[in-house]
Amino acid sequence: MSDIQSQIKAQVDANPVMLFMKGTPQFPQCGFSSVVVQILDHLGVDYQSANVLESDELRHGIKEFSDWPTIPQLYVKGEFVGGCDIVREMFEQGELRQFLQDKGVPLAA
Repeated sequence: MSDIQSQIKAQVDANPVMLFMKGTPQFPQCGFSSVVVQILDHLGVDYQSANVLESDELRHGIKEFSDWPTIPQLYVKGEFVGGCDIVREMFEQGELRQFLQDKGVPLAA
């Protein structure tokens, strides 16, 4: 496993909810990342994020790590959930809140 893969794995393992995104939650740098941030904030999820724009190595590494071609990427308790479309669809169908609760992730009321 390369250094970047080890770093990604460490972040995914250390944070119950980890979002790899373009930009930061305060200043998303793409619409898709912004949507996922809005959903997580709406649900009151405490999450950590990594800005893939700060490192080409991270931007390419996360795609290899998940075998998923797009960013953002959401991980919950070490499990890859998906990108913007999957997260939005799960949220709209009420599945995301249940999934997070089933995983033991605290949500705001």
